[in-house]
Amino acid sequence: MWRRWTFYSRSQLPAPENLKIHLYNAMQVLSWEPVSLSNDTRPVVYQVQFKFSGSDKWSNVHAPYTEVNCTRITATECSFTQTSLSKGFPLHFNVSVRVRAELAERVSAWVTAPWFQHYRNVTVGPPENIWVTPRKRSLIIMFSPPFDVNDPSVATFSYYVRYWEKEGIEQVKGPFKSNSIVLDDLKPLRVYCLQVKAELFWNSFNIRRPGHFSDVTCRETTIDASTKLQQDVLIAIGTFLVLAMLAVPCLFLVLKYRGLIKYCFQSPPGIPLQIEEYLKDPAQPILEALDKDSSPKDDTWDSVTVISFPEKE
Repeated sequence: MWRRWTFYSRSQLPAPENLKIHLYNAMQVLSWEPVSLSNDTRPVVYQVQFKFSGSDKWSNVHAPYTEVNCTRITATECSFTQTSLSKGFPLHFNVSVRVRAELAERVSAWVTAPWFQHYRNVTVGPPENIWVTPRKRSLIIMFSPPFDVNDPSVATFSYYVRYWEKEGIEQVKGPFKSNSIVLDDLKPLRVYCLQVKAELFWNSFNIRRPGHFSDVTCRETTIDASTKLQQDVLIAIGTFLVLAMLAVPCLFLVLKYRGLIKYCFQSPPGIPLQIEEYLKDPAQPILEALDKDSSPKDDTWDSVTVISFPEKE
């Protein structure tokens, strides 16, 4: 069993390890593990250089050439697209990058990351700014590409839509070249859910980089004016028929039980005013008041006529 030993001179630092290139959409980031020294507490700094394919000259990553300064930095990563002015390395170029550690006069050996081409190695994210508009039995989908390509003749995006009626079977449509897509022939007044993804195609090398689907978006389709009018007419006719069917038995019940209905709607018998007052105050001379109020005209007469008939023998 062989064991590998690494020896450093007293003037040399350990080299950074585990260099990684992170390419996501338009992002280009180089990262590495920090160099730690047990006998020195001073901060270690790092320097990053790059070169393009076919060139033997390494250049420092610093402004104004790249608008990014990765010279004598304490961070353990260098983002080549960290500012709005920096677009990173050309997306179709073959790029090599390397890094070394520095501490005062001491330096480490250069460590070179695997070369990369952005279009060849990039991870394509989902489309952005997705906007879904319901229409007559359809959905209009608009969105932005995951990132801008420098030259459409060099690389282009194709788009795919995965959609399904809620709790239904998934379907996929595509590829589409435009970032405005219409899903038609859908059912009216149904909720549909969808996802969109982009696929990058590098024309020069016939390389495809499939992307990731976006988050799920759900919308309900609408109906056209004629269908809505028909629906309103059917609702009105159905309502009329239901009311007519209910009116016939109601009329029959009214005719059959009109006496009971009339009795139920009669006002209840009232208590005479004098009795009501007496019940409120029994001490009142209610009997004398009733005698005074009674009219004597009913018991008097002006004359009396006696009519007699002869008795029959």
